[in-house]
Amino acid sequence: MNTQAPNMRAETPNPVIRQLDETAINRIAAGEVVERPASAVKELVENAIDAGARRIGIEIADGGKTLIRITDDGCGMTADDLPLALSRHATSKIDGTDLLNIHSFGFRGEALPSLGAVGRLTIQSRAKGHDAAEISVSGGQHGDVRPCALGRGTVVTLRDLFFATPARLKFLRSDRAEMMAISDVIKRLAMAEPSIGFTLRDVSGGGDRVTFNVEPEQGDLFDALRGRLSRIMGREFVENALPIDAEREEIRLTGYAALPTYSRGTAVAQFLFVNGRPVRDKTLIGALRGAYQDFLSRERHPAVALFVDCDPHKVDVNVHPAKSEVRFRDPGLVRGLIVSSLRFALAEAGHRASTTVADATLGAMRPEPVAPRVYQMDRPSQGALSRSYAAQAPAPVAEPGFAELGQAWSGRVVEPDPTPVDLPDAAPLTEALPLGAARGQVHENYIIAQTGDGIVIVDQHAAHERLVYERLKTQMAETGVAAQALLIPEIVELSTDDCATLLAVSDQMAKMGFVIEPFGSGAIAVRETPALLGEVNAAKLIADILDELSDYGQTQLVQEKLEAILSRVACHGSIRSGRRMRAEEMNALLREMEATPHSGQCNHGRPTYVELKLTDIEKLFGRS
Repeated sequence: MNTQAPNMRAETPNPVIRQLDETAINRIAAGEVVERPASAVKELVENAIDAGARRIGIEIADGGKTLIRITDDGCGMTADDLPLALSRHATSKIDGTDLLNIHSFGFRGEALPSLGAVGRLTIQSRAKGHDAAEISVSGGQHGDVRPCALGRGTVVTLRDLFFATPARLKFLRSDRAEMMAISDVIKRLAMAEPSIGFTLRDVSGGGDRVTFNVEPEQGDLFDALRGRLSRIMGREFVENALPIDAEREEIRLTGYAALPTYSRGTAVAQFLFVNGRPVRDKTLIGALRGAYQDFLSRERHPAVALFVDCDPHKVDVNVHPAKSEVRFRDPGLVRGLIVSSLRFALAEAGHRASTTVADATLGAMRPEPVAPRVYQMDRPSQGALSRSYAAQAPAPVAEPGFAELGQAWSGRVVEPDPTPVDLPDAAPLTEALPLGAARGQVHENYIIAQTGDGIVIVDQHAAHERLVYERLKTQMAETGVAAQALLIPEIVELSTDDCATLLAVSDQMAKMGFVIEPFGSGAIAVRETPALLGEVNAAKLIADILDELSDYGQTQLVQEKLEAILSRVACHGSIRSGRRMRAEEMNALLREMEATPHSGQCNHGRPTYVELKLTDIEKLFGRS
């Protein structure tokens, strides 16, 4: 009996190689370029920007599934250009001789033919000095060029997206979700081009609702960008963001980065651009995380709008059909520029905290409205107040009228030698400082300080924790990271690729006290570990470092662990909650906060103080 299995390959006929027709090719390309209505909107709006438009209108119906219309006032196209614009790989952006020298959004020449292959596309356009013309394509079938009535510019109308590939419709989300995705695309492009006006309308069901509208911004780079960001990201972001402008080896970084206390629970407020193109790049995201790692916990995310501009030859944008990813020739240079620039800006901010902290405090304190506000006289000067209080003060008595205000029962500050009323008061000189003069301590944890125009409430433990932490970091930077040599090197077996990945960053890890060496072709030897970490599970730490290198292209894990230990040391070595402080101690803490960078937030990104303006306090009592 023959038990040998039959040769199935011998029975299978040889496959036939076929040349796909143009319609099939375009539909395949559409699957890469046009994933959803937001992708179609992105491609069409980018074409309008490349055409030099100054105002772009976007009309959407049913989340873009039934109608997408883009109207611009750009240079337009002639009747002879229209059929060519619907051909694959036909573009006016590049000539094909240098695929790295790209200065426009689009350059592939795939968007229009791909959209025409899966929907009903109509293009109406008019160039200066020419008559208007239109052309239509439905499911890949082209119509003839016809005259039409149109001013200068272009109108692209896309109806019934994916009608030719109905299976794709099943993967789309609800109309509301698709509209939100379209809105996000328009906002990102509006940030990239502050000089262009954008209007987004929802015309579903015959309506006409404007969901997003920004006018062209005027002024220089930062003024225009600041105005555009305030309209898109909100006034609070601009008020709590630091301007960034740095350059290194012909790579320039500009934009705005928010203070750590203005952080978010997700990364929804992170907008990154390369040569004006919105991107989601691992190198940039990893650099952003590294810049804020010392100020935010892993659960918090910074809010930024950053623009990297460089010679097009230093970055490859032709690595993804949707052009949402880029590849830098020297990613380490870009990462270093982002980390150093953001950290310098945060250090320059000193003890500054975000205004939203005070707003949240006032919101929690604001009483319920009870009666109409009563007119109040203008607030008198500080000198007049001092004289008035002195005149109204009761005569001194042997025993205080309120025993509970005695020194033994209160942390309030009592001046030992009150200045005579008729002499210049020295207190306002201290109150003129940013964090003012300490006036009391409540619940043995919160310092109340008076400034020239308000009060400051300081969390003494959080503030001192940050100060101690900064001192410990400075000492570590000056003396280096102490390493302990292992009596017997720990051997960690890895794949050849993982070994090469780790050894590529071995110099960086050695600076943190973590020394590794190759040990054959499939393992590494851990020779030294940071002394601060104590006993280390080298295999687990190596695995975590590899995961981080895979996610972000670089690792800060050893440094983060060291800084986490320094943070714990600072926490245990700082002023504890519940300790009563003397006046000179409180004022010394305030002065050190003013002189120490990053003292506006603790080691976890929480604010160390809240500042309330006198005008806001008076509003709480209806005195405005």
